[in-house]
Amino acid sequence: MNDTVPGPVVLLEARDVVKSFGGRPAVDGVSLTVHRGETVVIIGPSGSGKTTFLRCLNHLVPIDSGSILLDGEPVGYRQGRRGLTERSPREVAVVRRRIGFVFQRFNLFPHLSAIENVAVGPWKILGRPRAECYREAGDLLARVGLADKADARPAQLSGGQQQRVAIARALAMKPELMLFDEPTSALDPEMVGEVVAVMRQLADDGMTMVVVTHEMGFARAAADRIVMIDNGRILEEGPAQQMINSPAHARTRRFLTQISH
Repeated sequence: MNDTVPGPVVLLEARDVVKSFGGRPAVDGVSLTVHRGETVVIIGPSGSGKTTFLRCLNHLVPIDSGSILLDGEPVGYRQGRRGLTERSPREVAVVRRRIGFVFQRFNLFPHLSAIENVAVGPWKILGRPRAECYREAGDLLARVGLADKADARPAQLSGGQQQRVAIARALAMKPELMLFDEPTSALDPEMVGEVVAVMRQLADDGMTMVVVTHEMGFARAAADRIVMIDNGRILEEGPAQQMINSPAHARTRRFLTQISH
């Protein structure tokens, strides 16, 4: 009889990722493993490389060296006899569909209503039936608290509402992994809470998430781990409460003190 309890399943693995701009490394040998159902929050000062690293994870920014694997499959590259070679744009798009991305600046289509913004991806990209896509889009808008805004255009929505539509749009593609790039940084303070509440619910529902943020209330409530990046490298990482309450490095302590004021 085998009483071994299965360990956490690795969904995302970055190994020694390097990305430079103009000869200067923005990401300098970063390695990170994310398990299914885990919420990992990445923190660090402006210019530390955290957003660049996040964009490397779904090949929005091609890496210079290292590797990124989603459920064991290279993201953006394929392994050949001569090492890694970049996949075709079509192949990259297929893998990228498995990864949702929520940007700082919403990036909604201004000429489409909220429900059209959510439905258009599954309908046009995945080729699913239009009626089914719109029905699911309505359900997703309800999930993020915007059932009554289905017909509103982005210009008729607040920043917080637009960001919630953007989250629903990403979820419509049924991703295995959600990436968030400072999703509350462009919002007025009173709108932050409504977006954080949706993200907390996603974490509670078991969505695998990597979140770049300075919103430590979310990190404290929803993160499993916190990763501190400085100068393109991981300075330290650990369980969320440990990192918030007693980080090992003085640099992390200073940073947390600065963003808490």
